[in-house]
Amino acid sequence: MFFPVKGYGEGFAAKAIVKVGRPGAVEARAAARALKRGWNYWRFMMNELLELAKIRQEQAHKLIGHFNFVKVWESFGAQINLVGSLKTGLLIKRRDIDFHIYSREFRLEDSFRAMFELAQKPGVTGLEYKNLLNTEEQCLEWHLWCEDESRALWQIDMIHILKGSRYDGYFEKVAERILAVLSPESKLAILGIKNEIPDEQKVPGIDIYQAVIQDGVKDYSAFVKWQTGHQNEGINHWMP
Repeated sequence: MFFPVKGYGEGFAAKAIVKVGRPGAVEARAAARALKRGWNYWRFMMNELLELAKIRQEQAHKLIGHFNFVKVWESFGAQINLVGSLKTGLLIKRRDIDFHIYSREFRLEDSFRAMFELAQKPGVTGLEYKNLLNTEEQCLEWHLWCEDESRALWQIDMIHILKGSRYDGYFEKVAERILAVLSPESKLAILGIKNEIPDEQKVPGIDIYQAVIQDGVKDYSAFVKWQTGHQNEGINHWMP
């Protein structure tokens, strides 16, 4: 009779098949080898995910320096904060970077002048703008698309937020809270889920973080099931 023994790293299907019967050295050695293979596979997958995330995040920081996003906004007296998956170390697959921007004196023309300067840079391929100042979000929403040195396309979301509004500093706090509770296991689960999401499907990172950190979701198939009972309209305000 045989039964599966699930080793550490169950999410990566690390399994050993152990024979049940009279105990002996042969069976013990076979079980040890099988478990070792399972552990090695899990460790390989873990290292692969971490390496993919490291490469993508290095590319992101290089892009930020190349286009001088921070320097341009600061030249107009603004404070620019990195938020989102790059801030939390959870960027792995999608090429997107999130900034939240604040000005001591909010002036529409300063926002446009900063974006005008950025839009002229070689490698910028597109720009989109939404005026949400008269909504609950009280911001100007800028989306810029640019190419890195390999011609890969990145999306840069720059949200110019009115100081004192509801979302002033909110997502910076979310990032801090996520970093405070993130464990190596939950980080790997989040990276694994993000890496399996189809390219054409957009999933808010905060939904994945909630599923893993709050509800213990371990892999993509479990996350898809989790999604069916957690449909959020608009902004997901979950915070650990």
